[in-house]
Amino acid sequence: MKGNFKIILRNIRGPVQLFLLIAALYIVYQSLRPQWITHSTALQIYSILAFICLGWLLIKVIYLVSSLLLEHFDIQRKDNYRARQVHTRIRVLQRLAVVFAIFLSISGILFTFESVRSQGIHLLASAGILSILIGLAAQKTMSTFFAGLQIALAQPIRVEDVVVVDGEWGRIEELHLTYVIVKLWDLRRLIVPITYFTDHVFQNWTQKTADILGSVMLYVDCACPVALIREELDRFLEKNRLWDGKVKGVQVTNTTEHTMEIRILTSSPNSEASFDLRCAIREHMISYLQKNHPASLPRLRAEITNDVKSKETDILHGPKDPMRRAPR
Repeated sequence: MKGNFKIILRNIRGPVQLFLLIAALYIVYQSLRPQWITHSTALQIYSILAFICLGWLLIKVIYLVSSLLLEHFDIQRKDNYRARQVHTRIRVLQRLAVVFAIFLSISGILFTFESVRSQGIHLLASAGILSILIGLAAQKTMSTFFAGLQIALAQPIRVEDVVVVDGEWGRIEELHLTYVIVKLWDLRRLIVPITYFTDHVFQNWTQKTADILGSVMLYVDCACPVALIREELDRFLEKNRLWDGKVKGVQVTNTTEHTMEIRILTSSPNSEASFDLRCAIREHMISYLQKNHPASLPRLRAEITNDVKSKETDILHGPKDPMRRAPR
């Protein structure tokens, strides 16, 4: 509790110091009442500074509350579904609250001017026409705003979700009001408009859980012993930490006139482990077949008939002459 109190004081120290400075200057002004500045001008200056201080304080409080809430949800742990859900919602709502705090502060500053206050009645009278014009002009902006709000509430994506966007595999790194940053597997960043995730189809591999199934396809000769591959897979998975122990299987999924297609299916705790496990299985099984069953690797067969043999003999020794006698 004491540590949280220190964090609160450290975060709000700046706006509180500014507010105390403004209050001190106002007390000095009230006691001195200098002639070089009018009372209305002084009040306006103090009001502007107060609204700036208020906006700064609101933003600091918003970030402070967000950080204190996020501390209770560790996104780095293995089972982080609930944490990712909370992080996504809080981060989007935090940005919306910051925008609203800035709007309030600017509105308060503008209303300190007499001309703005006098025009307020006329603005309210024409609010119907202005709302239509603003709605038409800011249609794209409003759709983006509501898309961000929909992402925060419905959560089709969350922070650290594994997604496939336009054929690119990556993780949701940051969620903003207008765009999303996807960190790709090769450390590139894909900047995607937030409306994409409400208007297009995309893959989310961690929507409910992080575990995933992975398949490895082997193309071998039809003489390959499938039962021995099953036994070798069992031995390999028992020593591999990338396998979560839930799903494993070996099936012949297709055959052609030359090869047999074998699918190896395994489960992993997450997509990164699944990719590494599939690569390891593929490499191990090919090495196993090369060492123990080389005849099981794909081969091209050809059948030589008697006609082909006679043609090869004619090419090598020439055609036989039936009128030619054997030498005495």
